[in-house]
Amino acid sequence: MTDIKEGPSSQAQPAEAMQQKNYSGYKSFSYLEAGTDFKSYPLSVELNRVNSTRVEVTPQQEARVRQLFQDNLMISLHDHCFVAPQDLSQFLEFRRWGRDFTGYEGLSVSGLDAVFDNLMNGTAMITSRGGWKWDDIVFDLGMRLSDIAHQEMVIHCKTTEDIVNAKKNGQIAFIASIEGAAMIENELDRLDILYGLGVRCLGIAYSEGNQLGGGLKEPRDGGLTSFGRQAVKRMNKLGMAIDVSHSGDQTSLDTIEVSDKPIFITHAGARALWNSNRLKPDDVIRACAEKGGVIGIEAAPHTTLTAKHPQHSIESYMEHFEYCANLVGIDHVAFGPDALFGDHVGLHHALTEALSIGASRGHLEYTEVPFVDSLESPAEAFPNIVRWLVKHGYSDSDIAKVVGGNVMRVLKAAWYR
Repeated sequence: MTDIKEGPSSQAQPAEAMQQKNYSGYKSFSYLEAGTDFKSYPLSVELNRVNSTRVEVTPQQEARVRQLFQDNLMISLHDHCFVAPQDLSQFLEFRRWGRDFTGYEGLSVSGLDAVFDNLMNGTAMITSRGGWKWDDIVFDLGMRLSDIAHQEMVIHCKTTEDIVNAKKNGQIAFIASIEGAAMIENELDRLDILYGLGVRCLGIAYSEGNQLGGGLKEPRDGGLTSFGRQAVKRMNKLGMAIDVSHSGDQTSLDTIEVSDKPIFITHAGARALWNSNRLKPDDVIRACAEKGGVIGIEAAPHTTLTAKHPQHSIESYMEHFEYCANLVGIDHVAFGPDALFGDHVGLHHALTEALSIGASRGHLEYTEVPFVDSLESPAEAFPNIVRWLVKHGYSDSDIAKVVGGNVMRVLKAAWYR
């Protein structure tokens, strides 16, 4: 086994796959009997669902891409690695059963060594149509981890050592993450409980404001509340990473200031390129970087658009990456594609209200796409991102930073171990 490095690569890569994972063919909840133990829904295919474009590189460049995957940690800062049902009109009913089906087959070819998986989040509506309830979040987390415990390729990650060992062992580290903290209500100790249950990254607020602070859809953002300040300090003490991707601008700035440790913007882009509340203004991106933090570039449909590329694809996505890298330096940028297995655009249509999709749309004209070309699912996102970086002349050392090294640096500072 090649030694794992967080720096540049140098050796030749003869293998055909990005990196071989120990996938046995396991499908979610196959230890139970579908139709008897739970209601069965036809699910989307995990591979080649649509005709998404592979970034073209020369054979020599492809060999370099494969070597980069072999030698360096590949960490997605934000994804939802579940498989959506084929019939999205049934999605809310499907969610009420509380079973998220992990895309193990798709993950096995993704090249990822670790992924911040954000579970059902606000679509965990087992007991409530509003979502974000404590019981639903705990149900969602426990059910997902029960399934993960019945196979060996994906492991529940709690430490940075788990990430390194996962790569060595042909596995993928699953980092349980939640995008907003509404479910803790005014109970500070619930942060400890979430940590004890294995959550290692938590957002301050989703689009709606909560007890901690303001979300991006609120007409006014009053910033981090007194309780929110206590929560940030508690997360620092626990060793839980903090995310402000969906938080309002002032709440984001306050969180960065109050936190003793660097934080993440796990999935966003630059508002300077596209006028959307879902993206971050320069002052927030700079403040995050100045504190040692990292911004992961977002690829959910119709988010990281630009005036130059108003049709969402890897080109508009990487324009946001390059803007942020030029703004704050290559040490403070990573990738949080926010992809899933299934019709992401159709899902947004089905869940416009629940996911506050309107707040994520920019104020410029754009062309709706059926999928984000070259970034359609977790199976293809990182391979195409690395191909794009190689094709555009990035050095091995810089690529190593943005695909995993920068994230690991923050985790070593933010996590307990």
